[in-house]
Amino acid sequence: GAGNAGVGGGNDFQWCFSQVKGAIDEDVAEADIISTVEFNYSGDLLATGDKGGRVVIFQREQEGNNRSHSRGEYNVYSTFQSHEPEFDYLKSLEIEEKINKIRWLPQQNAAHFLLSTNDKTIKLWKISERDKRAEGYNLKDENGRLRDPFRITSLRVPVLKPMDLMVEASPRRIFANAHTYHINSISVNSDHETYLSADDLRINLWHLEITDRSFNIVDIKPANMEELTEVITAAECHPNQCNVFVYSSSKGTIRLCDMRASALCDRHSKFFEEPEDPSSRSFFSEIISSISDVKFSHSGRYMMTRDYLSVKVWDLNMESRPVETYQVHEYLRSKLCSLYENDCIFDKFECCWNGSDNAIMTGSYNNFFRMFDRNTRRDITLEASRESSKPRAILKPRKVCTGGKRKKDEISVDSLDFNKKILHTAWHPKENIIAVAATNNLYIFQDKIN
Repeated sequence: GAGNAGVGGGNDFQWCFSQVKGAIDEDVAEADIISTVEFNYSGDLLATGDKGGRVVIFQREQEGNNRSHSRGEYNVYSTFQSHEPEFDYLKSLEIEEKINKIRWLPQQNAAHFLLSTNDKTIKLWKISERDKRAEGYNLKDENGRLRDPFRITSLRVPVLKPMDLMVEASPRRIFANAHTYHINSISVNSDHETYLSADDLRINLWHLEITDRSFNIVDIKPANMEELTEVITAAECHPNQCNVFVYSSSKGTIRLCDMRASALCDRHSKFFEEPEDPSSRSFFSEIISSISDVKFSHSGRYMMTRDYLSVKVWDLNMESRPVETYQVHEYLRSKLCSLYENDCIFDKFECCWNGSDNAIMTGSYNNFFRMFDRNTRRDITLEASRESSKPRAILKPRKVCTGGKRKKDEISVDSLDFNKKILHTAWHPKENIIAVAATNNLYIFQDKIN
């Protein structure tokens, strides 16, 4: 029945706890707050970025050989400092080290590559393994000191000796000085040679090999900044048409652009907007219609947008309205006043598709996150909490009581914790494994294997 709401799979489908990473402490260090979560193309690696500028990569262990029923767990593979805090002396501004986005490149050889960005600078990182080292040099001794050339009487052939596995992260490219405003998105193109980066007013196209120049493909900056009415909130390349990308705005609109049509894509090819229902207009209408995330489906036929209260799925062939709308936390509509006062109304929730595009996930408050099954139209609310963090514990659906008499397992709107928010989630590209960032903890859930 709806109790075990089969989101992401069949009717008897259930999510259960797999792992949680991060400290349990009550007082969370600001630097440890997770700011982005991303699986790579195979799903074997999972990267997180945090407000302290660090990237942590988890690698899935090969299926347990010792216990036939054990599923591969994710363990720390590499941790490195991607960005440092900087100071812009011209503008007297501090540039935060916080990682805004991580995007993996498709794997081409034994090494892995990812792009990470803070507000201003994008870096291309190479993550590679070393398990051998060369010994027996002619000009150096074993400690690396240069040998006296007169003492060298015979030639040696250096040999490779095994050593403990080392995972090294090295910055291969630094793409700087191209954004006046804060970068909110990076997206690798399907040609695997270029990527785009977007800030509040402009979108740039880069070649992965070229760091000293980029092409400005969208510029919505008005000649007079007092006429500024909207900003770019997110941008993404189409998954299989390398000339197509979309960007969303703070006015709740999405523009689809075609780079073959013109070099500067100020004239969009398609404009997606849902007409506003005049009866529900309020002081907060514009704020809550701002789109915080846009994601193409893997198939490339649909895109999904997240605004403050809902997730919408659009067919790229229909601009007039979304084909599906899902309410994420409609019970907050009556609370917008207090959410405006505590700034929560400006929270930027992300959204993601499952591997087969038939289910979507996005976060809410109180460490709740939501899943919607597009086929059955079922939805479920789950919670990322240490209470249910016994291995393979089945996640119980949560219900929020919006008024009237509260049932025993319901939680009332007034007792929701708005400091506990799930902004960043990721879905394994091939399996029912999800990663959910809850402040400084990363939860990994998977489907229950019967």
